[in-house]
Amino acid sequence: MVRTGLAIILLWLAGCTGQGRIRYLSPQEAFDKGMSAYEDGRYARAAEYFRGVFDFGRTVSIASDAQLMLARAYRKNGDYLLAADEYTRFGDLYRTDPRAADAEFERAMSQFEESPQFELDQTPTLRSIEQFNLFMQRYPSHDSVKVAEGLVGQLREKLAYKQYFNAQQYERRELFEAAALSYEALFDQFPETPLADDALLGAVRSYIRFSDQSIAARQPERLQKAVDNYQRMVQIFPDSELLDEAKVLVDRAKARIQALVTGPTAGS
Repeated sequence: MVRTGLAIILLWLAGCTGQGRIRYLSPQEAFDKGMSAYEDGRYARAAEYFRGVFDFGRTVSIASDAQLMLARAYRKNGDYLLAADEYTRFGDLYRTDPRAADAEFERAMSQFEESPQFELDQTPTLRSIEQFNLFMQRYPSHDSVKVAEGLVGQLREKLAYKQYFNAQQYERRELFEAAALSYEALFDQFPETPLADDALLGAVRSYIRFSDQSIAARQPERLQKAVDNYQRMVQIFPDSELLDEAKVLVDRAKARIQALVTGPTAGS
């Protein structure tokens, strides 16, 4: 009895030290207080209580509940990296739990919510797409698959805008080869984006400007790449409002190719 009482006192002291002196004498009390804080919108405090459940070991009956709610509390508090880690731990520890699919979707949502504006580093965006795809592969009949598909589309659109932004930056700095390659990569990687015809026009424009920077012997092949991208525009986007602008550029490019091929060899 003495040892049991001492153990309870030590656990109570552990719950009282630091972090605002939270108190709980049992895993159920810690969990219940965590739920109360969570429902009140005090997510950081809720996380403290849910962690407190594990002071009593990972084998207590509500450990899985506490693990899932810990992840949810972090997510609600905007601690998306911590949330993703705790969702991962839930999946690793409770693979057969009927909530495993929900937890995996929520993990992907944590990474989605971490995804920044398109001008910034898009590593979180790539992680989110990977996680949504993994969720859809594992649980193809889950109710949230359609939502996941839509969110992946949003994330891919953000990556497309990032690629377009980068290409524009290269073009403004007169790094026309890098710009052309970036525009082409945008189209190849994100053909579904509304920016796809803009990207092809950018490639047309950049290859022509790149040829201006080239020695005469290299100009025809670079001008031809502009023509090739225009042909892709015509085939894939026959109704694009950008075709007229592209055609003006390409007609000039074709005339230059003809002049370079049939005229006297220019020096470097």
